[in-house]
Amino acid sequence: MRPTAKDLAEAAGVSLATVDRVLNDRPNVSPKAARLVNDAIERIGFVRNPAAVSLARSKRYRFLFLLPASGDLYLAELLRHVEELTAALKGDLTEITCRQIAADDAHGVAKLLSGLDKEAVDGVALMAPESPQVRDAMARLLERNIKVVQFLSGQEKLPEADFVGIDNLAAGATAGKLMGMLAGPQPGKVLVIAETMQSLDSIQRRLGFDQVINSAFPHLTCLPSIETHADEARTRQVVGRVLAGNRDVAGIYVLSSEARVPILAAAGNVELSRIAVVVHERTPFTEQALRDDLIDAVIAQDPGHAVRSAIRIMRARSDAREPLAAQEKIRIEILLKENL
Repeated sequence: MRPTAKDLAEAAGVSLATVDRVLNDRPNVSPKAARLVNDAIERIGFVRNPAAVSLARSKRYRFLFLLPASGDLYLAELLRHVEELTAALKGDLTEITCRQIAADDAHGVAKLLSGLDKEAVDGVALMAPESPQVRDAMARLLERNIKVVQFLSGQEKLPEADFVGIDNLAAGATAGKLMGMLAGPQPGKVLVIAETMQSLDSIQRRLGFDQVINSAFPHLTCLPSIETHADEARTRQVVGRVLAGNRDVAGIYVLSSEARVPILAAAGNVELSRIAVVVHERTPFTEQALRDDLIDAVIAQDPGHAVRSAIRIMRARSDAREPLAAQEKIRIEILLKENL
């Protein structure tokens, strides 16, 4: 049987109230009593159970998801999973709130973060492009003991905050390997489409992609990244213009999480079944596009796993526990028409 607080009190020769004060860093404990309790913890192998403590005190966890206001099908998947867990965890003393923000407004995001109250929020999971303003605001949250999870897109110089998501450099390299294999041996160009190149995940994916193409498939030339800024009309215009000026495109790589609009824009200008197409994230559109041979491969990360992982990490940090790294690792999945 695991030693209880009562066993610990007996082993330390102190009262149960003293044990409670030591375990929870409360005042009015003498150095001698604290030493006796800590020595007994080591001696009998006592393990504090934060979940039981929280339940006994009816402690509530208050977590906030801040997701972009602009998005398409993958954003809808994230919102759906947050909503599901909001309902599922109410009985577990966990309150989850989700707000959609103008993620590309760095000053606005920083102002929102600065206004969060420690008495109302225990943890924040934020999905926003990298910027000095947002990074500094997140660092100030950590200083105020509000837990921070960088959700799917991180801030390069903020290692103190936890990150949930795939290894984006590896994801881009995987896309490069697939593109080189699918495009064939003939020389050609690769069109790279991003929602924005200001986000760290986009930068890392592009870097990994270019490294593999340049080293292993030098007959392919990667064009400069097109930025769509989640604007459907702009996407159609820019993609059409680039494809009209580059008739030797052998492949298209959509490195952002939303593939529907870029792929439909490209389909209006070239026959996608004749070139290699690699995109990110599993959505109803990308599943059907695989079946229809509009795209060849999808590099995916499980949105449900990402949302659950962010919540588990914020809860562990709130309980002063270390998250289980193996459980929170998000795998890079490769989906083909044949393995849907």
